[in-house]
Amino acid sequence: MMDSTLSMSVRLRRVRTETTTVSVPITQDVMQSNEEGGGMKLDVDKIIEAALQLGKFDSIEWELEGEPEIQLHPIQNATDTNTTIQ
Repeated sequence: MMDSTLSMSVRLRRVRTETTTVSVPITQDVMQSNEEGGGMKLDVDKIIEAALQLGKFDSIEWELEGEPEIQLHPIQNATDTNTTIQ
């Protein structure tokens, strides 16, 4: 007689964190008017936006940071093979 085991599928996800550094050119595109003393000053929001766009280029080299994190996937849905008896 074979022993039967009931199992339940749990959906997981593995999240890898990668880091890189990009250089954002200081141009008029990332500047804003300095209301306090005239002239121009850096617009941090525009610099961050430009950095995020640079990060999308295929030429950017990313490095793995630490170990992947295993998490419970927020969506747990039944699959066609969710019930198996072995």
